[in-house]
Amino acid sequence: MASNNNNNKIMVPEAKAAMEKFKMEAASQVGVNLKQGYNGDLTSREAGSIGGQMVKKMIEAYENSMK
Repeated sequence: MASNNNNNKIMVPEAKAAMEKFKMEAASQVGVNLKQGYNGDLTSREAGSIGGQMVKKMIEAYENSMK
């Protein structure tokens, strides 16, 4: 039986809007059109490219903060 747990919880609720904006920017940068709301029709490649772009930007920001 499949569990319906969602482990993608935002730890700081106040950051939800900023994370949504960040996700939309990352999608735009990799050429994926996200809609507000449901995006379950994305391919795995599209979803992965958005996540990868987000991680790339987070690492870049962290490295810049270490300068």
